[in-house]
Amino acid sequence: MRRHNFKKLQIWIEAMDLIDENYSFTSTLPDYEKFGLRSQMNRCSVSIASNISEGSSKRTDKHFVKYLEDSLGSTYEWETQLTVCFRQNFLPEEKYLSLINNAQKLQSKISNFIDSLDS
Repeated sequence: MRRHNFKKLQIWIEAMDLIDENYSFTSTLPDYEKFGLRSQMNRCSVSIASNISEGSSKRTDKHFVKYLEDSLGSTYEWETQLTVCFRQNFLPEEKYLSLINNAQKLQSKISNFIDSLDS
């Protein structure tokens, strides 16, 4: 198996874009969420891209898939946290739907990549 160059993987590029969108959004959260949702969402978004890059260093696709699954899990975790923000009226519906759509597209791409490595 050849190792993947994570910087060329579309899922990593889009995960980095999600980090940018996340930090832009979380900077608008109330100060009382500094150590709550803001911190959790920032760590979670970074985890998505970090697991992709770390997994790309693994020797086998089987090991890489484990990291991709962790990355996928973080996208679902982030989606849940964003939904909490929406339900708490921390962002307008239009922004929420845009961010959720981006996260769900990334989830689909990560899932498809996992499937391609599993086959």
